[in-house]
Amino acid sequence: MILNDFLIQNETGLFCAYGNFYLDPKTPVPTAVISHAHGDHACSGNQHVYCTKASSLFMLHRYKKFAAGEFFIKAYHERFMLNGVTITFISAGHMIGSAQVLMEYEGVKYLYTGDYKLQDDPTCDAIEFVEADVLITETTFADPQTQHPKAEIEIQNLNTTALNIMLGAYALGKSQRIIRLINDYCPDKRVLVHHSIMPFVKLYEQLGVDLGKYEVYDRKVMKNNPNGLVYLVPPMVFKSYIKAINVVRVFASGWKHLQSSKGLQLCISDHVDWNDILETIGQVKPKEVWTTHGSGVQLKAHFEDQLIVKSLN
Repeated sequence: MILNDFLIQNETGLFCAYGNFYLDPKTPVPTAVISHAHGDHACSGNQHVYCTKASSLFMLHRYKKFAAGEFFIKAYHERFMLNGVTITFISAGHMIGSAQVLMEYEGVKYLYTGDYKLQDDPTCDAIEFVEADVLITETTFADPQTQHPKAEIEIQNLNTTALNIMLGAYALGKSQRIIRLINDYCPDKRVLVHHSIMPFVKLYEQLGVDLGKYEVYDRKVMKNNPNGLVYLVPPMVFKSYIKAINVVRVFASGWKHLQSSKGLQLCISDHVDWNDILETIGQVKPKEVWTTHGSGVQLKAHFEDQLIVKSLN
C-alpha cells in the first residue's frame, strides 16, 4: 500500500520519517541523501551524507571542511538501508554523479528523480529508467508549451557570428557540457574558461570525462584576438560585465527570460521538458505521481481521471 505520508515537504526539504532522512535538504540535518551537487540540492553542514563519489568531490571543493560530518559514498545500483528503507541510486542524466533515489519500503517503490534530463550528454551517465509505484518528479518545465531544442543543434548558433562571445553558464554541470558541445560542434571556436569554473572542469577530468580543448581566460588573448573566441563565465560575472564591448553576449539556459530578445540565443537545458516528463511517466509506469520543484498543475490536469498526481510543494 502506498503511504501518502512517505515523504513530507517542510521548510527543511523532503523528509522521510519512515527512514528518518531528508532528500536534498535546504539546511543542515543529521542524515541527508543527496541527489546531486548543485547548491539548491546539496547544502553544507549535514552530519551524515549519502551520495555518489562525484557529488562528494564537488561538495568538498565548494564547502571545504563544512561539506559534511561524514560521507557515505554509494555507486549506482548499490543497495543500502536507512532505518528499514532500502535505497538505490539510479543515474539521472542531469550532470555527472546525479542520481535518482529509489526507495523501497514495505513492498512499495518510491522513485525520487532529483533533477534529471533525457537529452544525450557525453559528460555524464545517461538517465536510466526503472519502474516504481510512485514517481516523485521535478516539474521545473512541466508546461505543454515548453519543448527544449536539441543541444547539439542549439550550440551551432555560436557558429553564426565570427565575433568573440561572452557565454554565461552555471559553473557546475552546464559549463562542462558547453565546453564539450563547442568542441564537438563549433570546432573553429577557441574556448576560454573563467578561473572560478576551472576547479569543476578539473574535477570532471579527474572523474574521466573528456571535455576537449579549452584555455584559462587571459585578458591579453581576448584583447589581441577580436574573433573566434568563446569566453565562458559564471552568472555573476556575466551580469557584472553587462556593458562589455566588442563581444556578443549570450546565456545558456532553458529559461526563456534569460535569453536575449535580440541577437544570439542558446536554449540549452539540463532539465526535462513537458514531453520528457510524459516519456518518463510512461517508462516508470507509476500508480501515482508526486511533483516537486515547480508547478504540477498542468500535469495534474493532463492526467485527470487517468493517474493520481499530487504536489509536494
